[in-house]
Amino acid sequence: MGATPMLDPGGYAMQYGFNAPTQGPMSATDQLVRLVVEAEAMGFDYATFSDHVVIPTDIEAKYPYSNTGEFPSGSRVERHEQLIEMAFVAAKTKTLRLVSSVMVVPHRPAVLTAKMLSTIDVLSGGRLVLGIGAGWMKEEFEAIQAPDFAARGKVTDEYLKAFIELWTNPKPSFAGQYVRFDKILMDPKPVQKPHPPIWVGGESGPALRRTAQLGDAWYPIGTNPANPLDSLKRFKTQVARLRKMTADAGRKPDSVGVTLRVTVFGKDAPAKADDGERRLFSGPPADLANDIRALRDLGVGCLDFGFPGPTVDAMLGQMQTFKKDVLALV
Repeated sequence: MGATPMLDPGGYAMQYGFNAPTQGPMSATDQLVRLVVEAEAMGFDYATFSDHVVIPTDIEAKYPYSNTGEFPSGSRVERHEQLIEMAFVAAKTKTLRLVSSVMVVPHRPAVLTAKMLSTIDVLSGGRLVLGIGAGWMKEEFEAIQAPDFAARGKVTDEYLKAFIELWTNPKPSFAGQYVRFDKILMDPKPVQKPHPPIWVGGESGPALRRTAQLGDAWYPIGTNPANPLDSLKRFKTQVARLRKMTADAGRKPDSVGVTLRVTVFGKDAPAKADDGERRLFSGPPADLANDIRALRDLGVGCLDFGFPGPTVDAMLGQMQTFKKDVLALV
């Protein structure tokens, strides 16, 4: 495995992404197409797409990215299947990269998923980025009859290894606990070589270990109360931890890229992180530009933002303002 140009620290300009709606009114065909086409024309590099197959009506599992652990009520709406929407957007765009953010790996059978992802990469001309996670909602696992929730980490690791085998070996063969295949052909292979970049989501120790062993980049969110990355000091500490784990896994420490999803920024972000340091991406545009430069110096290659707005017009307006007021200063 190797990092793609999108993630080569120091060798390429920072890449910027936005969240493409997979749910609610803005995921309607005309709204979605307008958003991704205009965002591409505006110069954004990639769009991210979230993943839920179903939303159980009774959820006891704790959502990792809120202080209360409650799944956002606004997420209980109609929702497209992630990979099909990504393929649809690929057909409507030319340069925009397509990031699963994140695909819950155990949700779909390994061989079929590898085929679907390879197809997206081929039909898009090599624009797929596979953001992955092990999942958090036990009730959803049970509803779709996914493998045992308690084994989701092991399943995720094995499925990823199976993906790579299917994508890179002309005569793929695999004998694991959860995946087995032999004497098959799976073509066409992905356009990107050796395979589409794998961004490993999550902030926990297992997520860092998975990144160090199997990933092309680490893809955390800064607002996990259990593993906060809301100050530059905290982020630097975790990047250093990742570098050590990568070396311990027998890889070059800087061979794994670093990315970050930013969900709250600017005037909506508290001024201080709870470690007493200044909160990343809080304050006026000049401070946000300084944060981007600091993260770039740390080796971060990609940043994506959750731009607020109840309509496509509002969201595009926020993106244009961010580009003009923040990115122009970087």
